[in-house]
Amino acid sequence: MASAKDNKNDIVFLPLGGVGEIGMNLGLYGYGPATNRTWLIVDCGVSFAGPELPGIDVVVPDIKFLEDEVNNIAGMVITHAHEDHYGAILHLWPFLKVPVYATAFTAGLLAAKTESERGAEEVPVTVVKQGERHKIGPFDVEFVAMAHSIPEPCALAIRTPAGMILHTGDWKIDPTPGVGLPIDMDRLAELGREGVMALVCDSTNAVRDGVSPSETDVAEELKKVMAQAKHRIAVTTFASNVARIRAISLAAAANERDVVVVGRSMHRVIDVAGELDYLDGLKSFHDEEAYGYLPRDKVVLLCTGSQGESRAALARIAAGDHRNIALTKGDTVIFSSRTIPGNEKAVSEVLNNLADSDVEIITDKDALVHVSGHPRRGELQQLYKLLKPKVVLPVHGEPLHLAAHAAFAKEQGVPEVVRGKNGDIIRLVAGKAAIIDEAPSGILVKDGEILDDPEVTGVRERRKLSFAGAAVVALVVNRAGDLLDDPQVTLLGLPDTDDEGDPMEDIVIKAVRGAVTSIPKSRRKDKDLVGEAARRAARSEILDVWGKKTLCKVMVTQV
Repeated sequence: MASAKDNKNDIVFLPLGGVGEIGMNLGLYGYGPATNRTWLIVDCGVSFAGPELPGIDVVVPDIKFLEDEVNNIAGMVITHAHEDHYGAILHLWPFLKVPVYATAFTAGLLAAKTESERGAEEVPVTVVKQGERHKIGPFDVEFVAMAHSIPEPCALAIRTPAGMILHTGDWKIDPTPGVGLPIDMDRLAELGREGVMALVCDSTNAVRDGVSPSETDVAEELKKVMAQAKHRIAVTTFASNVARIRAISLAAAANERDVVVVGRSMHRVIDVAGELDYLDGLKSFHDEEAYGYLPRDKVVLLCTGSQGESRAALARIAAGDHRNIALTKGDTVIFSSRTIPGNEKAVSEVLNNLADSDVEIITDKDALVHVSGHPRRGELQQLYKLLKPKVVLPVHGEPLHLAAHAAFAKEQGVPEVVRGKNGDIIRLVAGKAAIIDEAPSGILVKDGEILDDPEVTGVRERRKLSFAGAAVVALVVNRAGDLLDDPQVTLLGLPDTDDEGDPMEDIVIKAVRGAVTSIPKSRRKDKDLVGEAARRAARSEILDVWGKKTLCKVMVTQV
């Protein structure tokens, strides 16, 4: 039986992704007694697979907890349209089918993505405006205008009878964001006076002092950098950064250049942003086919691929593999972006390919061609002063960022600071802020058309294959267990010979034959026993000869 304590109406936060990592954001707010909470989903994002998940396209949060609670979910609210905040909707919404709330830009990008993904189910979205309030179950949600590197970012003022939580989403303080509304500092101050019980806040730049420069500063710098370029210019940036796209277009026009757009995701964002009037007043963009006839000193390429993605435009251009675009000695490439942790190797490969072509490279280390969309310590301090939260919960960051944010919040006099991780149920209101329980959490991977636990998809074996190859052995035996022919061996990714020049295939065949014939005749009728003996022999012999634990599979046919 639940105790009176368990039956009180509190507010808890349960992250299923995005805490202790950058990416895959999915947070839950729960209101009500522990035995009967109603949940509000905030964001539904992806992260991208690294080398530890070979062959995987994207990674999404495991929503087993939500599937078990689906009848208690009031809705899903999306703070903004970055992939790590909305990119998992098409993968996960079909399992939940809950109401979705998002701004017009986010809804537009989601619709465009739905059209481009085979078999994607259309997600109905209630379109909201920044500044509006919507009743979603027991939650009264206000969409507060913030500034970030994408149009229409929102903080969420989540009101319940137990109190108000402010969920920042991704943000920075920028009074001149380039497109859309600036951060609504006046409204944030009003919310502070109303009373913010807890602040759940972006930690990405909590290790950095000061205040982030404005998008307007980048726009001015891009004009200057382009003015110094003698030949072709290519600029790569995050496709979703419409303010940056606008700045690049204006800088090109100021230098009497035309903009050629390269990359599907860039075209998709430009189409949606154009429909919402965020690109009004700009010269028309050209498709890549125009590149061939525009003068070398009159063109600016606007490219996807700032993170070194192998299939993106810039990687193919740098490698000389693009069908319509090439860069040559004296051209300039501007990285109007910063490398996301984990992408360093891929970006380095693109940089080296460009350097081999004697292309001039400009990054944010050389000029103010990029600013972050996340708050530094000076901006965190300003937000604390406006909101005066009783509790701060750092989210959206790796452990280093979360620890720095927690320490800084304490230094600023926040009464309670609590840190959690994915799967923690964290009480924010109606008692001391603390981790009070845990829920199932983890990841699912999109492997082609399959969405499942990584081990179910065969990733574990794929990892082994990438390190030590595979040996496949085929045996044909009679009913008595006698070998009717020599074992057939196929080796994948192994050396052809040992260090003495003996063929590796012959070595494995000999080991397998010896293992099978050493089994007592009375036991050789057991096909499974024969197969396991052959597998162990092959694996052990390869380990002795090569020093690596190869993945071994054996097929036994009994005739």
